Formats: sequence, structure tokens, C-alpha cells
Amino acid sequence: MPEESTFFTMAHLVIIDDESGMLEMMSQLARRMGHETVTCQTGKEGLAAISSLKPELVIVDLRIGDMDGLQIIERCTKEHPSTRVIMVTGFASVETAVTAMKLGAFDYLTKPFSLDDLQRTIHRAVGPAVAPPDAARPPAPAEPDLGHATVLVGESPQMKEILRLVTKIADHDSPVLLEGESGSGKHLVARVIHDRSRRRAAPFKVLHCAALPPELLEQELFGSPAAGPTIFRRAEGGTVVIEEIHHLPLHLQSQLNAFLENQTDQRLRGTSHPDQDVRLIATSSHPLESLIKEGRFREDLFYRLSVIPIQVPPLRHRRDDIEALAHHFLNNYSRLAGLDIREIDRYSLDLLKNYAWPGNVGELRNAIERACTFAEGKRIRPADLPPKITQKVEVTDADLAGVRHQLPIGSSLDDYIRKQERLFIRETLKFNEGSREKTASMLGVSIATLYRKMGLKLEREKMLQ
Repeated sequence: MPEESTFFTMAHLVIIDDESGMLEMMSQLARRMGHETVTCQTGKEGLAAISSLKPELVIVDLRIGDMDGLQIIERCTKEHPSTRVIMVTGFASVETAVTAMKLGAFDYLTKPFSLDDLQRTIHRAVGPAVAPPDAARPPAPAEPDLGHATVLVGESPQMKEILRLVTKIADHDSPVLLEGESGSGKHLVARVIHDRSRRRAAPFKVLHCAALPPELLEQELFGSPAAGPTIFRRAEGGTVVIEEIHHLPLHLQSQLNAFLENQTDQRLRGTSHPDQDVRLIATSSHPLESLIKEGRFREDLFYRLSVIPIQVPPLRHRRDDIEALAHHFLNNYSRLAGLDIREIDRYSLDLLKNYAWPGNVGELRNAIERACTFAEGKRIRPADLPPKITQKVEVTDADLAGVRHQLPIGSSLDDYIRKQERLFIRETLKFNEGSREKTASMLGVSIATLYRKMGLKLEREKMLQ
């Protein structure tokens, strides 16, 4: 939740975004902070408002209907040099956002961002001051969800263990290394670490190594005479997340290692520079230790980053979380879109649980959003889900008299092998007239292995009770 105890100098803001929901959310928050806002849904309207009002701050989305946000930044910084500009951008356009900084933008926010991030950035742009004694507190608006949650959703043992670790290490300054497949939730774990730490009131900044060329990565990390403040300076007192750090070139790995070494020395001496007062979290979707063996990642940097290593498992390895996550995304999207979709029917949940989710949590979120779009009434049904989740492949086994079974498209090879094993064991049991001892002997496995592969251990225990 954004802080409510501090007022700021009233400033005039022009906010430009072609998404009405996002526009209203940013405007409400700025007004809540005590500022006056003018909202525009086109670049033409925005430039006219800037020319007329000469605002202290402009917030502009990179992608608007009739104009590129960079054009607005360039015009604004040339014609109104005292006006500061904040760029709002998505992951795919981070490189362009860095270009915006070169054009004179004050800072940029990457979607999805939290309300706290937006409030802090506005605060830094226009500066704080005490409100007049008779200033009335603006009413608090309802806060829409921006797609970013600060809780870890899931009941699996793996997620409970991650939450335990996060709670334990949140207030420490040691670097954290998050490893796991793309879409598994590493960014969210990083966000929860920040939000549960003593640094939660300070900036949370993310640098996507896969999205930037080496020269821009170097400017963001270490600065240059022509570039603006580094990401460490902009995150002063907060957290910097370097995502997909395995994409960082070797020469920049060396510089980062030296920076972190100096950061540690400065802290020990109590002489930290502002851009060194940050918590560093790195993420990688590729195991860094394997890259070390291939000579593609520095061993010294790996050990410096992995003081606290956390493995974020793929969704297919924590299927107990699928139902909770699906309902979480359903509630969020229904509220955002103003829909009244309240549940997911049981067969749809079974399909979701049996799918392999190669795209992990991100793919599940997109599947639920798609289902909400197609749903009729208040319930998600199988027809509303993406075809690859509901579509099945039929397998005919010639060695078992044409026996057929089906698996959802996207199922893993392990799922297929397990189903084949159970089918073969079942047919062998029939041949042996139900004798499990004879079946185990014929298959060359122990009775315990037979029970485990058929999922019969629980059944046997129930029979003995």
C-alpha cells in the first residue's frame, strides 16, 4: 500500500496513456498525493496540455495511439527543460526506455509496477515538502491491481520453503541468486524479498540483461559521461534486480564483480556511496554452474552473487499450486476487467492440473485471462481454455490388443511414460488374474515397486485398516 502519512509540494502533472484504466489509476494516485492532474489519451492532446500548463511533471506511456512516447519526451525536454518526464514501458521496450533517459527523461517504470513504485518515483521527481496546516487530506481511491502481487501464492512444500527462506533473509543485505525456468516466478520472489525488507519504502529497480545490448547494459550498470544516473543510483536505499544475468557479457561480469567487492569493503568501513546502498538480487533461467564449466560465466562472480541461493521450481513440479494460482489470477483479472466470473468448474481444473505448463506461471496467468475473455456466465468451462490445454493426443498400443489412452497436448515425457507403465502393469495383472505377486515376478520388479508405480500403496493401507 502506498504511504499515506506524508504530503508533498503540490505540482501540476500531465499524464498521457491510451489505456483508460491505467490513466485513471495514475491520476487517482497523484491526486491522493496532493497534486493536480490533467489526463490525455492521445499524444496530440498531451502536447497541447504540456504547452498550455507547463507542468512540473509529465508521465507518458511509450506506446500511445497516435504518437511514440519518445517524440513527446524529446519535444518536452527541448521546449520545457524544467519539466521532468517519467516514461512508462513494458519489458519488451526496456531498451527504448534507456534511450528515453538519454533524451532527458527523469526515470522510467517497467510494467507491471506497484503503486508504491509509482508514488516513490513521483515523489523523487517533484520533491517533498510539508503541506499547509489546513490542507485537506484527499480521499483514498480504490486501488486497482496492476498484475503485480506481493504475496507468494501456493500450498506446495516447495513454495512454503521458499516463503520461509524469504522471511528469514529479507532484512539482510547479502546478494540473492534466484535460479529457475523462465516464467517460474523468480521476479515475484524478488519483489516479495524487497517488500518484506527494511528497504521496502525505497525504489525497486529491474535491469533485463536479455533486453539490452552490451553498451546500454554498461551504461545502466556503471554509467558514462553522456548517460544519466546508473540503476544503482536510481535505486538508492532499495533493491536492484538483474534479471537473466547469464546474458551479461564476460567483461561486464568482471566490472560487476569489482563493483560488488568495493560495495562490501565500503560497508565494512562504514563509508558507503549512495549508489552502493542497495540490495542486489540476480536471476537466471540457466544454471550458472554449468556456464562456469563452459567458460561463459565468471566463477568469482557466481560465488559473490550466490551468498543466498534459491531455486524456484517449475510449475509442473508443484502441481499442488495450480488450483490456488488459477483462482488467484481469476480473481485479479475479473476485478480488473469488471467481470463477474466466480469459479472454475471441476473438469477445467483437472485439465489445468494435468497440463505440463512449459511456460510455467506466466502461461497459466495468460490461460486464465483468455478463459475470462471467452467465458459465458460466472464460470470457466473447458471450452474457454486454450486449445492446447484441452486438446489430447490418442495413443494406440499395438502390443496390448489396440488399447488406447489419451494425454493432454503439452504433457511431459515423464507423464507419458508413467501412464504407459500403469497401462502395461494393469494388462499384466489381468493376465495373471489379479495376482500382484505373479505380476511383480513377471515384470521383474519388487512388490513395493509394483505398488508404487500403480499408486496402490494407499489402497492397500486402507484395506488393512
